[in-house]
Amino acid sequence: MLNNYFKLEENGTTVRREVIAGVTTFLTMAYIIFVNPLILSDAGMDFGGVFVATCLAAAIGTAIMGFWANYPIAMAPGMGLNAFFTYGVVLGMGHSWQIALGMVFISGVLFVIISVLPIREWIINAIPRSLKMATGAGIGLFLGIIAMKNAGLVVDNPATLVGLGDITQWTVILAVIGFILIAALDALKIPGAIILGILVTTVAGIVLGVSEFQGVASAPPDPGTVMFQLDIGGALDLALVGIIFAFLFTDLFDTTGTLVGVAHRAGLLDKDGKLPRLKRALVADSTATVIGAAAGTSPVTCYIESAAGVRAGGRTGLTAVVVAILFLLALFLSPLANTVPGYATAPALLFVACLMTQGITEVDWEDVTEYVPAVVLAMAMPFTFSITDGLALGFISYAAIKLLSGRFGEAKPAVLILAALFVAKYVWLG
Repeated sequence: MLNNYFKLEENGTTVRREVIAGVTTFLTMAYIIFVNPLILSDAGMDFGGVFVATCLAAAIGTAIMGFWANYPIAMAPGMGLNAFFTYGVVLGMGHSWQIALGMVFISGVLFVIISVLPIREWIINAIPRSLKMATGAGIGLFLGIIAMKNAGLVVDNPATLVGLGDITQWTVILAVIGFILIAALDALKIPGAIILGILVTTVAGIVLGVSEFQGVASAPPDPGTVMFQLDIGGALDLALVGIIFAFLFTDLFDTTGTLVGVAHRAGLLDKDGKLPRLKRALVADSTATVIGAAAGTSPVTCYIESAAGVRAGGRTGLTAVVVAILFLLALFLSPLANTVPGYATAPALLFVACLMTQGITEVDWEDVTEYVPAVVLAMAMPFTFSITDGLALGFISYAAIKLLSGRFGEAKPAVLILAALFVAKYVWLG
């Protein structure tokens, strides 16, 4: 039955290989069940409720990807998007987390619509590659400064805005060691490098007495504290269009890039380099974001860590189904999640930030009209502590530089429209 449904023989794989691949993928991305509740709890959300929402959203989204799209790609609340949710939208702009969930829900619905209609191709093809690559890199830099702040490596300084923290503190030392350990384990291609780094750092902190052990397993926490608490009505405000677009834009390109990248590694692209069943995969991803918002978490997206499962032999949706089952089992690990302190998850955030910033290398560094807006976009995100403002400054500078350099024709209508909308936002809404 499994062979016929997932076409195992046709894809040159077996049930055993798919199960091993699923376990491998889960281990590489299991850190999200510890990190996501910590980040969203900073927005005032209940840790236990977000823990359940994270596991459920990941399980449901990944199951849809496996059963319907038949791809070995796992999904969970996205890193960077959760930071934008908490530190950008809630803490930075002052919106309630309920309204922020409403914005995530609306962005997910819009994502479903553009995934079904040809709009997706128009948007993706219209946005310059340089800005696409810079968006991922900018989110990486934004995530990096958050990680170093959480680790205590970076602190506020009245004279210089930021400065080096007290590196003699055990929490800072453990965070640095955890980061180095994660990078070293990944270099050795050891599955689950990130989760191993988190757990080792946590255990070291318990031994040194800087954190306490809360236990390993118990019944899942009450999800009602965040589930179905989204405020869609409050999110239907014209002033919030830019934020909704930021969620949509980031999720769209992050998902597309991950899908193509993982599929390429798995040898699943067709002879023209296109991804079969792309519409199904995108609908699965966007549906997961809608479900995740209802459950009580930030946007759900495809995980590049799925490449670890592909490397272990995963080729079909059965790999994703195994990951989904493991996320459901993880619901019973809430005490362990509560045990993991912020200084233990900060190294994971910083490592993911390093992975995301590599996209900036793919910008065209021979064309000043391409790399200057890309760098502006990437730098503006951490420096303004806002993904939305980073995107705005990137698009505005791109259109303006192309216009003044006499190359206005190279900027496609979609880019010009977006740049004009961002300008209008600053003029009328501030």
